[in-house]
Amino acid sequence: MWSIFKKDIKSIVTNWVAAILIGGLMLLPSLYAWFNIKASWDPYSQTDQLPVAVVNEDIGATVRDIELNIGDEVVKELKNNKDMDWHFVDRKEAMDKVEYGDYFAVIVIPENFSKKLGTVIEDRPEKAKVEYYVNEKINAIAPKITASGAGGIVDKITSNFISTVNGTIFEKFNELGLEIEKDLPDIKKFEEYVFQMEEKLPEIHTLLNDSLADAENAKGMIDKAQALVPDAKRVTGEGLQTIDDTTAFLDKAENRLNEIAPQVQKNLEQVQKMATEVNDFISTVQSSDINLNQGKEISDQINGQITSSIENIEAIEGALNQLQEQNNNNEEGSNTNQEQINQALEQLALLKSELQNIQESGQRITAFLSDKQQELDDLIGQIQTMAATTANEIDAFVKLYNEEIEPTVKQEVANAKKTLNDARGILSEIQKTIPEVEKILANTEGNLGEGEETLKKILGEYPYVNDKINQLADRIREIQGETDINEIIELLQNDPEAEKGFFEEPVLLNKNSLFPIPNYGTGMTPFYTVLAIWVGALLLISLLATGVHNSIDYTEKQIYFGKLFTFMSIGFVQALIVTSGDMFILGVDIAEPVWFILFGLIISLVFISIVYTLVSVFGDVGKAMAIVFLVLQIAGSGGTYPVALLPEFFQTIHPFLPFSYAVDLMREAVGGIVWERVYRDLMFLVLFGIIALLIGTFLKGPLSKKTNALMKKSKESGLFH
Repeated sequence: MWSIFKKDIKSIVTNWVAAILIGGLMLLPSLYAWFNIKASWDPYSQTDQLPVAVVNEDIGATVRDIELNIGDEVVKELKNNKDMDWHFVDRKEAMDKVEYGDYFAVIVIPENFSKKLGTVIEDRPEKAKVEYYVNEKINAIAPKITASGAGGIVDKITSNFISTVNGTIFEKFNELGLEIEKDLPDIKKFEEYVFQMEEKLPEIHTLLNDSLADAENAKGMIDKAQALVPDAKRVTGEGLQTIDDTTAFLDKAENRLNEIAPQVQKNLEQVQKMATEVNDFISTVQSSDINLNQGKEISDQINGQITSSIENIEAIEGALNQLQEQNNNNEEGSNTNQEQINQALEQLALLKSELQNIQESGQRITAFLSDKQQELDDLIGQIQTMAATTANEIDAFVKLYNEEIEPTVKQEVANAKKTLNDARGILSEIQKTIPEVEKILANTEGNLGEGEETLKKILGEYPYVNDKINQLADRIREIQGETDINEIIELLQNDPEAEKGFFEEPVLLNKNSLFPIPNYGTGMTPFYTVLAIWVGALLLISLLATGVHNSIDYTEKQIYFGKLFTFMSIGFVQALIVTSGDMFILGVDIAEPVWFILFGLIISLVFISIVYTLVSVFGDVGKAMAIVFLVLQIAGSGGTYPVALLPEFFQTIHPFLPFSYAVDLMREAVGGIVWERVYRDLMFLVLFGIIALLIGTFLKGPLSKKTNALMKKSKESGLFH
């Protein structure tokens, strides 16, 4: 084994061509790692070279009399933004160039952008939209970067919008807090009013029911009153007509009284004169000698005079009866007037009765004159007494009529006419008022109807109002028990600018890197370094022979281990170059530089053992196996993407791939060592190396004849060396 190893080293040293080729094999894997690490060093810092078009079509909007154009503000801000290579063009140019590939993406701010944002103060706010077009076929990563840029624009707009809106809101809250503090006594009163309202609601409900009943009753009364209005019109008209008729009748009665007054006076004077004459005549008869033979003549004279007096009295009675009848027909007639007429009629009736008695007595004179002279004298004496009394009574009646009856009747007629005239004026006013009363009743009926409907509606809403007032009162009591309004006022009076700043960036990400990685290239260094070590092993087995000349002098095991030492030595140098170059040429920031190099050397020994064993044991088939193994490990080791994001197949094979533990081991050195993980990774890597050595030790001999025959057959094709 040592002989084979020393021979290989001597060939390298003494053959300058071999030395150059081996030197190239040592350096080439490092270049593979370095170029990839450098290319991915910090790609996100170069996004300012990605051309992205911005199309601003926003026409602005007017919100609360304030002109607003968010699109212009976005453009102004992007012009000072260096995150990407922004191009501000129109829609046609932007779409043409993004389709051709000159622009990676296009961001379009639509014409209603400001208008939609302005709807935040309306009942139904609408979300503003930003259109984003991307040509994803240009590059796999660029669309993600430009999308991040577009999302950053949206996030910035959103952040500024939220901070502005919330700043305004908290300014209003601050003003509201001051107003609430100022109106705190009124708020306390309001609470008291709510509690009082809660207490009074049952009484209010009762009053509403009573009011509705009263309204219904009042409406019924008004309906009755309206029904009586036609009767009132009729009665008033009839009353006016009656008054007019009565006044006319009184005028006639007054005229009639004036007409008969002289006749009554004349008749009274004649009765008075006749009574005196009767009285004088009787006195004359009494004082003279009466010839009984002349009794009939005397009786006829007395009878004639008395008959004339009775006719005069009856004429007076007729006149007074007419006056009494007119007075009775006049409903407004005076009771005093009636009594005077009745008194006069009674006295006239008495006079008439006494005259009739005298007449009857006179007639008896003739009958008894011849028989009873003495009785005649007595009768004449009685007649004389009665005539004297009658004359005195007639004198008294004449005086009563002249002084009381006639003036009183005239005065009462005048009073009745005045009363009727006043009554007519009153009825005329009433008649004029009836249309207004009718109108008022109609309006009142309408108002009562509306009021009744309103009361019914209020009563219908009462359960809802009652529930809400009770809920409000209960909620106030809960709030009083849970919070203090002074604390709320203090909260509302917070600094608006501080609140605006808070909502502009409500959460600050306080990043604490346990194992800080300064850039993307550093993060990819473990993967590309491990990949370079495996590629270096593939280059070795592709160019260097795994067998020896004069193989009959060596056993298969000696050849296997002798060549293994050669491969390991070259691989050792490859690992040393790539790990050292990562730190000193590229400047990768390695947390544990010494362990980084040592881990690289261990990985190289394991990888060389695996790849060399595959080719040494299986020949060209082993080379293919090593390449396939490389492909599987690139995809399944989790070197570029987290294992959890890989397809299920690669997640399944991940634990059985040497790359998985090699990359993880190098990450420990790059970021910072957790020894528990280092021990686990080293254990599995050593296990893979041991397995490879065991396969080479025990299968190299038994499989060598078959492998050599297979290789000889492939060479005969002229396609393989």
